[in-house]
Amino acid sequence: MINRYAYTSMTGATASTQQLAVTSNNLANSLTPGFREVISAFRAVPLKGDGVPFTGNGADTRVFSVETTPGSNFTQGQLQTTGNALDVAIKGDGMFTVRRPDGQEAYTRAGKFMVNEQGMLMIGKDIPVVGAGGTITIPIGATVQIAEDGAVYTQLPGTQFLNQAGKLKLVNPNNNDLVRGADGLFDLPGQQAAADPLVRVVQGAFEMSNNNPTLAMVQMIDQSRMFDLNSRSITFADQNARSATTLLSLSRA
Repeated sequence: MINRYAYTSMTGATASTQQLAVTSNNLANSLTPGFREVISAFRAVPLKGDGVPFTGNGADTRVFSVETTPGSNFTQGQLQTTGNALDVAIKGDGMFTVRRPDGQEAYTRAGKFMVNEQGMLMIGKDIPVVGAGGTITIPIGATVQIAEDGAVYTQLPGTQFLNQAGKLKLVNPNNNDLVRGADGLFDLPGQQAAADPLVRVVQGAFEMSNNNPTLAMVQMIDQSRMFDLNSRSITFADQNARSATTLLSLSRA
């Protein structure tokens, strides 16, 4: 027979551990450009009479915790002005398009770009930025200007002419359709987002994480205390079970 007291405390402790992991990840990414806060929610479900969720007769005095599908907070973070020509932030809704090493498109708000040794515009060692016509190449030594519509222009030293190196593929998919990957980039399962000409960017700035580190630390304290409470409840349940067993053995003597 399942000890319902211990079982419900165990699910509470498990939920607290999972929440702590999510909050710790958010806190660790407080300085990550374009990071979107992970939201983890839990709901209470009645424990049924046979001790198994969703089956048997009801037991309204006991509930256990179930994790719901984690989501993301897509509110815009603050813009940090840097003056760096390769720092780009999206104004309002929208995302940059990048390509993973496996060739799949992914989407992000992180706009701290860099140029690799081959002159390709990148956001990481193996993640190039996707342009309307493919990758974007910046000539070595050229200055870069990025227009509001994402058009990328370069100017070689000693010249007065601007050459268009490409145009950022700016998209604006439905946030409800996006799935966060293990690398923090977002996917649009089964499809690729179309370029949206209404998305606008600003050069010389990047978007900061939308996570509130102060709130995250308060949440960690609360979740740690909840885990401790549930752990003690499991201990008490075990002690009560042992006491009951001892009393039963004495009554049979």
